[in-house]
Amino acid sequence: MVTLDEIASLCKRRGFVYPTSEIYGGLMSSYDYGPLGAELLRNIKNAWWKTFVQDRSDMVGIDSQILLHPQTWVASGHVGSFSDPLVEDTVTHKRYRADHLIEAWQKDHPEANVAVEDLTIDQMAEFMRVHKVESPDGNPISAPKQFNLLFETKLGVVEGEKALLYLRGETAQGIFTNFKNIVNSNRVTLPFGVGQIGKSFRNEITTGQFIFRTLELEQGEIEYFFDPETTPWEELFNSWKDSMWKFVTTVMGIDETHIRWRKHTDKERSHYSKDTYDLDYLFSFGWKELWGIAYRTDYDLTQQAKHSGADLSYVDSATGRKFIPHVIEPAVGINRLFLMAMTEAYVKEEKRIVLKLAPKIAPYKVAVFPLVANKPELADKAREIYTELKTHFSVAWDDRGNIGKRYLSQDEIGTPWCVTVDYATLEDGSVTVRDRDTTKQERIKVADLTAYFQQKLV
Repeated sequence: MVTLDEIASLCKRRGFVYPTSEIYGGLMSSYDYGPLGAELLRNIKNAWWKTFVQDRSDMVGIDSQILLHPQTWVASGHVGSFSDPLVEDTVTHKRYRADHLIEAWQKDHPEANVAVEDLTIDQMAEFMRVHKVESPDGNPISAPKQFNLLFETKLGVVEGEKALLYLRGETAQGIFTNFKNIVNSNRVTLPFGVGQIGKSFRNEITTGQFIFRTLELEQGEIEYFFDPETTPWEELFNSWKDSMWKFVTTVMGIDETHIRWRKHTDKERSHYSKDTYDLDYLFSFGWKELWGIAYRTDYDLTQQAKHSGADLSYVDSATGRKFIPHVIEPAVGINRLFLMAMTEAYVKEEKRIVLKLAPKIAPYKVAVFPLVANKPELADKAREIYTELKTHFSVAWDDRGNIGKRYLSQDEIGTPWCVTVDYATLEDGSVTVRDRDTTKQERIKVADLTAYFQQKLV
């Protein structure tokens, strides 16, 4: 399997992902998306939005603010309980998540067989004391304590009069606080869902897993509201699980053997959730959560109503019954979808590295070359084809070096097809189309190119 270092190296070398503020030595757990990464990330977001919002008649979308009223986070429980167990290396003073250190220890001691996710912070402390768990540098560590993940900021200009605010830890709460607005301003009836893609922020302790866990992340979250008296939650829950699985396997092109469902244990599951599953992917560093789905009952709307004093109930127009809807929440990390796509697509062959991305999400769908760059008649014809195709697809232009190096370059960034304009093009109006995955070539008429690629991308 490809290593995380190989993925990170390719991402930087080919302009997918760069370390943030690298000229200043970087910033912990922070990355920027380069030209190709920005395209891939946007394609993934667009695919998610189209699949789960635009193509469904029971969904609408919103875009809420990053900065919400601070009581939002008190109501949601983030201020009081949005935390990770933190320990500190007593020599280097580096900080680590206690559960991650225990997991790492267990890899060397599989006979322990402890469900780390079920341990309380006191049980973690006792486990680490008994088994003498040390830091990655081999030093003693402090007892674990809870570390809140919310980033704090201040509103105002006068010192001492600034109001405390939080950068949002998830996008979901903006949906709950707008529930009444959405119902009042749109012709929506239960069951219906609200989707949102946006940035969230978490003051993470863990480092060293590239873009899997970062301070700033992008989420695709859905809150699906329903009446539990008329809609069986198990059927709804399983329907969303099926949709999530289908998106990963068909749209993202992921092998089914590389994903799995993992049910949360009773101790691990949030107190307000009746059922929670993670859709895990087999990354190079093990099975890790990609996408979560939880039946959150009426907890969120009830909490926001209680703390705000607003009436967030729903009135059934047919019966007049007034109640707080229940919610099923599928929530995915867009950046994790990105890392999954790169991991799945990376193939190292004898003479090339090829990124076999699903064509629908590839940064470029087609690359166009003149066979010989310094021949005006070939370059002009290639530019003409490039310009025409660009009105339909994202298209790359490359006239550097020899044709073989251009093919290898496009293979490494995941471009599914390359079009080469040669001397035969000037005679019969056909071009060579090369397939990325098979390297097979075929002659296609210039007039048929758009339809050819459109059919491939269906």
